[in-house]
Formats: sequence, C-alpha cells, structure tokens
Amino acid sequence: MTVAERTGAPRLLVIMGSGETSPTMVTTHRRLVERMGPPPVPAVLLDTPFGFQANADVLSQRTVAYFRDSVGLDMEVATWRSAAEASSLAGERSLTRIRSARYVFAGPGSPSYALRQWAGSPVPELLAAKLETGGCVTFASAAALTLGAATVPVYEIYKVGEDPHWLPGLDLLDAAGLPGVAVIPHYDNAEGGNHDTRYCYLGEPRLAALEKQLDAEGFVLGIDEHTGVILDLDDATASVVGRGGVTVRHQGHSVVFPAGTTMGMGELRAAGRASLGPGSGTTGMDHRPERSSTPPEAEEATASLAEAVRVVEARFDAAVAGRDVDAAVACVLDLDTAIAAWSSDTLQSDQASVARAALRRMVVRLGELASAGALDPEAVVRPLVEALVQARAAARQAGDWGAADVVRDQLVSAGVELRDTPEGTRWRLLS
Repeated sequence: MTVAERTGAPRLLVIMGSGETSPTMVTTHRRLVERMGPPPVPAVLLDTPFGFQANADVLSQRTVAYFRDSVGLDMEVATWRSAAEASSLAGERSLTRIRSARYVFAGPGSPSYALRQWAGSPVPELLAAKLETGGCVTFASAAALTLGAATVPVYEIYKVGEDPHWLPGLDLLDAAGLPGVAVIPHYDNAEGGNHDTRYCYLGEPRLAALEKQLDAEGFVLGIDEHTGVILDLDDATASVVGRGGVTVRHQGHSVVFPAGTTMGMGELRAAGRASLGPGSGTTGMDHRPERSSTPPEAEEATASLAEAVRVVEARFDAAVAGRDVDAAVACVLDLDTAIAAWSSDTLQSDQASVARAALRRMVVRLGELASAGALDPEAVVRPLVEALVQARAAARQAGDWGAADVVRDQLVSAGVELRDTPEGTRWRLLS
C-alpha cells in the first residue's frame, strides 16, 4: 500500500501551458478537485510567481473568484511574495495552509523571481511532500517553468536580452520519473505575428541554443496554450487535456502527444531519448503518435476571448442583415457573458479591450436598427404599392394613360421607383 493510498488522495502533478484561469480549463480543474476526495477540498493559491507585481492583490482576488465561481472550489491564499515571509506570522500561516491543502495552485508571473523567493524556504519541500503523501499540485504558465530540473528565465532573455541560459529548477518532475526535464509552457504561442514567439516567447534559435546546454539525458517538455498534462504518480500515466498538445523534444527531434492521449510514463520518457533521431523520421519535425484513448469531451468555451469575439460578431452581423432583433440581442448578451467569463484570465493581452470595443459597436448597431425599424420597409409597404401598381396596370390596359401617369407620379414622389419590363412592372424603394 502506498503512502497516497493511506492518506486517501491520489498523487497528481498537473502542468498547464496557459489558460489556467480561463473558461477552457474549468472542466479540468473540476475533475482534478473531484479526485481529491469529498468536499470541502482544502485548496491554496501560492502567490509567489506574481508577488512582485503591483497588482498582486488583484490577481489573487481574481484567481480566488475564478475557482469559487467557475470551479466551485473555495481557495485560500498562501502568501509567500518574498523571502521575508519566512520569518513572519503570515509566512507560517501560509506554510500551514500548504501542508493541509489537497489542491495547490500557482500560475503567472516570473519563474526566476519565484525560485529566488522559494530558495532555502520550506516551500519546495512541502510541494515535494504533497507528491509523496497525496494531493494535487497544479502549476501553470510561469509556475510551470519551475517544475523541471532546469528553468528558463523568460523575462531576462526575452525582455532584457540576456544570453539564453538555464536556472536550476525545483525538479519536482523527478518524482514522476522524469529527471532532467525542462518544462516550456506557452509552447505554441503565436502572439508575435511577424516574429517567432513559440516556446514561451523564446523562438526556435534560442530554444535550440538552450537545448545544447541540457544534460545528455535531459529533454524539453512543451505544453501548448490552453492545454495541460496530468501526471498520475500512482498509476505512472500521463494524460493530455485541453485544446493543443504536449511535445517531447530532444535536440530538435520532437514527438507530439495530442489532447486525448493517455500514455505510460515510460512512453513519455522514451520519447525524450536521443535514440529518436536516426531512422525515426522526426529530425527537425513533429512526429504525432495516434491517440491512445478517446479524446475527452470538448470544453464549451472558445479557445480565447478573441475567438469568442470573432464568432459572436459574425453571428451578430448575420442577425442584423436578416433584421432578426432577438438574435442580435442574444449576441450582445453572449459577448457580455464571454467577457465576464474571461475576466479572470491572467494572460496579459489587449483582448479584453478589443472585446469591449466589439460590444460597444454591437450596441450602436442595435440602436441604429431600432431607429430605422427592424422590419424590412419593402415588406411593410408591399401590399399598398402592389395595389397601386395593379391600378396603374388596369388604367393602362383601359387606355386611360392620364390616370396611369398620375399613379406613377404619386409613387415616384413617395420614393418608389417603377420599371416596366416584358414580364410586368417591377418596383423598389429608393434609399
């Protein structure tokens, strides 16, 4: 009997590439919490990665609200924003919360900052103990970078311009039988547009340089955005969830496991060995094995707020073109709901501003539609115009051209254009 069996909770290490507090990962969080036993499940947010930010309190509040409102999990904050917490009462309380928690979550911020604050503290040991005695450690984005034997100092390389280099990581993946691994979240990031921001904003040249600095047996574990991998330490399995894939890369050779894949930990290790090279057909390319399990049910949410805006705007424009007021109003409400649902997403971008601008445009268009009237004007006047057109036709047939001209002139003055054709008289409203 394992230690985890004695405590009654499975041992799970979960890595998310991004979207950890977005609608796309709600179902995953819920399922993880359910596995931790009957409610209430003690849960904590470890706020260290973003502890240096001026809006740290706001990020904590948004994260707690996300788990409470979307996941149904009441979460406390284990505050450890600086090394100074170690000697404070708040620090002791945070350590107690981590010890008793069955669900520990950390997300965005700076991996190098987090590692500096945790160095020499009990935090790394408590996280490792959680994976020995039972519980779920879910690290995403910046926090995910710290899990491996080596960590990328993203800000220092991407923003400051330091040469590509590794920092020692927490190496919690060793408990999963994955020693020497470096985790790279945001693996398929495409925010750069005209420049390469894949691999957590590193791009191909920097990642290639970093790979050469890894130990011979080490490899990169890449997690796509809005994607996660659940490492079950008891069953020795890895399950890919979300919208993208998980990539095992060793010196330019890659194997991609798509969402829905469940594999043994040994298969994941084997994919990172150098023997993948000769004869494997993966040199410089992605090799995608077949799914070994049925894909999980799709999340209800779109992959990003920007995608939600595109979908709803297209529906709205179609509704306005068809003068379907109810459908147009429904689109406005749907976009408002999407903005609220994505408000907890900690990914820094201008998507929220773009979404609000789209919402305002839709409200203005609805106002214009209300002012002009939603019904098709031609449909409203058609019975009257058709009656006059028939009266004119009868007058012409009787040779009463004067009466026919009077009817025509009255229609023209009312904004109706007539056109006599071999098939009969056609008409349209002049704009």
